[in-house]
Amino acid sequence: MKNTLYICLSLLAIGFVSCEPELENPVNEEGFYDSGSANLANYVAVGNSLTAGYADGALYITGQENSFPNILAGQFEFVGGGEFTQPMMDDNLGGLLLNGQQITENRLVLSVDSEGNRAPVRLEGEPTTEVTNGPTGPYNNMGIPGAKSFHLVAPGYGNVGGILTGAANPYYARIATSGNATVLADAASQNPTFFSLWIGNNDILSYATSGGVGEDQTGNLDPTTYGPNDITDPNVFASVYSQEVDALSASASGGVLLNIPDVTSIPYFTTVPTQVVPLDAATAAQLNAQFALYNTQVLPGLVAAGFITQEEADLRKVTFSAGQNYPIMTDDDLTDVTQILIAQGVPAATAELLGQLRQVNNSDLIVLPASSVIGTTPNPDIPTNIVGVTVPLGDELVLTAVEQDRVATASASYNATINAIANAKDLIYIDAKALLKQIDETGIVYNGGVLTSEFGTGGAFSLDGVHPTPRGYAYTANVIIDAINAKYNATIPKVEIGNYPTITLTNN
Repeated sequence: MKNTLYICLSLLAIGFVSCEPELENPVNEEGFYDSGSANLANYVAVGNSLTAGYADGALYITGQENSFPNILAGQFEFVGGGEFTQPMMDDNLGGLLLNGQQITENRLVLSVDSEGNRAPVRLEGEPTTEVTNGPTGPYNNMGIPGAKSFHLVAPGYGNVGGILTGAANPYYARIATSGNATVLADAASQNPTFFSLWIGNNDILSYATSGGVGEDQTGNLDPTTYGPNDITDPNVFASVYSQEVDALSASASGGVLLNIPDVTSIPYFTTVPTQVVPLDAATAAQLNAQFALYNTQVLPGLVAAGFITQEEADLRKVTFSAGQNYPIMTDDDLTDVTQILIAQGVPAATAELLGQLRQVNNSDLIVLPASSVIGTTPNPDIPTNIVGVTVPLGDELVLTAVEQDRVATASASYNATINAIANAKDLIYIDAKALLKQIDETGIVYNGGVLTSEFGTGGAFSLDGVHPTPRGYAYTANVIIDAINAKYNATIPKVEIGNYPTITLTNN
């Protein structure tokens, strides 16, 4: 069971590309390209990790070099684009130090064990990027990994003293002009002639990637009270997003707004199948015997007493069969019947196990980290205790249908806001949600292959299952170039995305 991910990664050969990026449209005449009505002399990109070039669970030099804004800026040079600066990390390990202590993890690379199984592992080594010794800006790439929409306008988000408490962001603290500065003010002070804004992903993503361990803050207009995994209120998002576009567009000839993709389309949520537990007939029968009393007496009794509905009782039934099975899990959206069961004489340990127990179903999404724990025995002294079989998956490892609905509702509202502001300001609107859906469902054909969302082998996503590879970022850049050319009557050349790398086995 725990080898499911390894097996998936071993099925296909992975191509590693090391050649330099080339133009999809080769230059054949001086002055052939033109910026049209767009002034690209000073391009400023604002956003989160997707703008920074974050990949493989970290920010590192190679990822930054292949960020979509840096790729765009390279193509803008053909039509009068100016210098594009980025706050480069000091190494390719990707970890951050705060006063000499490592506070973020190194990047992921693909490891192959002695049996040929492939799986992501953290690259070993001590990083050298010290937050308190950051480089001096200004920087055209103002992508801040981890930033939510309201963080861009929050004074103190770059205050080093607030990093350990979560009040500040170490990536912004490296480059903030002062401890009380804001990301938006630092970006707008550069008077961009053209800009891109891709923000809002983390306003729902942290809730989703934590398996819904957070709160839906819809109705709460005070983001200072939000937890790190909470969903941002749509009105808060609309307010701060409008401020951000107003500030960035004040000096710009134009800009690009990108919407929020559907999280269910990324490998972090699509790699681990829901029926991930293989059982033979004898084991399935034994498990069914263990859960028989629960299914036939405990659940009906809870319904009869009015503690749960029949619909919830049906959802909570646990059954196994020979073949691939759904693991069991705890679901914090179910009624917690722990104390009720204890009051009825059920032993505390059993009552706690059954308190919010149910079986995963096809409406759920098991998150990528679950692949490393399903089928393991957390206590070697009790080999019959197996995660997903007799030990439930934690709610943080499953994004349930209820939780997916919360994410979908919020993201739909965010995207409506982005679209409306793009129309009102006459800016480019990139439907990243539709593009990602296409990558996930059919793939994107390019000269040399197909870009898909298959984890580890599809070429679009890095080893964290959330962020693109350099090839994925190159595709994003080409989509934006197409939109700029159409909107501003420009002829900016695109890049050949097949010449950009995907995932790596070793440090670059």
